[in-house]
Amino acid sequence: MQLLSDLRVVFNEYLESQKFTQKPDELYQPNNYFLGMGGKRIRPVLVLLGSHLYNQQYQTVLPASIAIEYFHNFSLIHDDIMDNAPLRRGQTTVHEKYGNNTAILSGDALLVFAYKYISKVPEQHLKEVLEIFTQTAIEVCEGQQLDMNFETQEVVTEEEYIEMICKKTSVVIAAGLKIGAIIGGAPVSDTEALYQYAIHLGLAFQIQDDILDCYGNEELVGKQPGGDIIQNKKTLLLIRAKREEEIVKSQELEQILNDTSIQNKEKIKATLKIFDKHGILASVENTRDKYIASAISYLDKTSLSTEKKKILLQLIDYLVRRDY
Repeated sequence: MQLLSDLRVVFNEYLESQKFTQKPDELYQPNNYFLGMGGKRIRPVLVLLGSHLYNQQYQTVLPASIAIEYFHNFSLIHDDIMDNAPLRRGQTTVHEKYGNNTAILSGDALLVFAYKYISKVPEQHLKEVLEIFTQTAIEVCEGQQLDMNFETQEVVTEEEYIEMICKKTSVVIAAGLKIGAIIGGAPVSDTEALYQYAIHLGLAFQIQDDILDCYGNEELVGKQPGGDIIQNKKTLLLIRAKREEEIVKSQELEQILNDTSIQNKEKIKATLKIFDKHGILASVENTRDKYIASAISYLDKTSLSTEKKKILLQLIDYLVRRDY
């Protein structure tokens, strides 16, 4: 998608110009290291896109875009500490490279700087944008706690799972697009519709990510599939499998999940066999597609031209309709 690529270049140039040069190095260099890992920059690019749809002047939204990126990376640094993750995007995580204490403090600094940049939003929009940004930050923390709760929670319902991924994933995507549209001068009805479009897009995106973790082609996805299965992670696939009457009766899935002696490859193979036998993949794909349809229905409620709506339809293809 060429427009996203162009906006990513604009953002990356701005991000590079804002590298941390303050002292002490021990506090700021871990953030330069982490931000330098790259990534698709979807969240900050959506801030630029939201503005682009109504006003193609980027300078006024660049501070908000970096605020979204700083906040997102703050949450990732802290998530990695909580998950004791050794790698992020194929590189050593901040806490592994610099130690837990430094990672916590550097992440905190990123959060503070995120608020410094969001305060640069034009004065006429600042109060509204600050409220959206702060509410988003609160919901991300709530989503992370829910995700942690699920690790020890014996039964997780689909409703609980959707709430968790909405707060962990969707709200930042939606906030970025809405903030960009607000600064770009969009009418209130459009900013609300775009927010809901992005919420449902984010849900479809995360469900697709769950699918790819189980069924993705290693070369296309960039990682070996099956990680969620190995960790007994309560994704929508597993939640739905656990409610299937035949699967519950056989106890076969529970035996696989609880067998600590089983090799990882065998565990993945056996779990996917159960998923396939009971049509779990198709069922979850259907749910993903319902969220895509909902996103499109909200897009139709905006005053955007057909050509501009086409950009957001292409975004769905780019983020969700990825090959296995």
